[in-house]
Amino acid sequence: MERLIDIRGVRHAYKTADGPLPVLDGLEMSVDEGGFTAVVGPSGCGKSTLTKLVAGLMIPDEGEVSLHGERVTSPRSTVGMAFQNPVMLEWRSILKNVVLPLEIVPTKLSRREQEERARHLLALVGLDGFEEKRPSELSGGMRQRASLCRALVHRPEVLILDEPFGALDAFTREDLWQAMHRLKEKEPFTGVLITHDLREAIFLADRVVVLSGRPARTQYVLDVPDTGPRDLDHLYTPEAAEMLNVLRHQIEIAQGRAPAEGEAA
Repeated sequence: MERLIDIRGVRHAYKTADGPLPVLDGLEMSVDEGGFTAVVGPSGCGKSTLTKLVAGLMIPDEGEVSLHGERVTSPRSTVGMAFQNPVMLEWRSILKNVVLPLEIVPTKLSRREQEERARHLLALVGLDGFEEKRPSELSGGMRQRASLCRALVHRPEVLILDEPFGALDAFTREDLWQAMHRLKEKEPFTGVLITHDLREAIFLADRVVVLSGRPARTQYVLDVPDTGPRDLDHLYTPEAAEMLNVLRHQIEIAQGRAPAEGEAA
């Protein structure tokens, strides 16, 4: 499988009144084309900074972020993003909110084709019939579904998800995990997911990267076996339990609550 995203020796610090605040320190990771990588780690370890570097919203102080071997130095129209807060324009319908990127990113689609594209995505996530509703008329989970459609409407090759399900209740969150699988199946993309939920990571991703420390480094990489189509029962198998235990232990190491292998307890 061809490597799409390559992050090599990335160091980055924020400028503060008290001097530089290092966030990433020699970060190394890659994402294969068509793959789905989840990034987990303690709060404040630079996960969101990583997404901004991949999206070209920031440039690292040292090292390189590349897409298809080309260094990322500016925002890319081939990258879609969805966040924990699905900001919607209240004066626009859900359909008009979803087509918004097509009004910004150059496209050959006619207005009718743009709306057909948006309707197709909304149907995939169960929002057919809600196209003309305003954002305030939808629940949080429904707005997040529309946000995912908006991030995919211009067919980006990379979809960055920065804790998009973190503010939702457990039932809605699990429902959206399954919606994500349907989207990935019908609308192929390369995914990067930032999450604190380890169950979410192994349900959605084929690779989980654990970051540790402040500034952060890559501590551990777990490849999730391809077991075919996933449903929620997948999370209750012995294999899933074993992966969760491995990841929990790695997070404890990252937080300094457990010794790394080879260190004395």
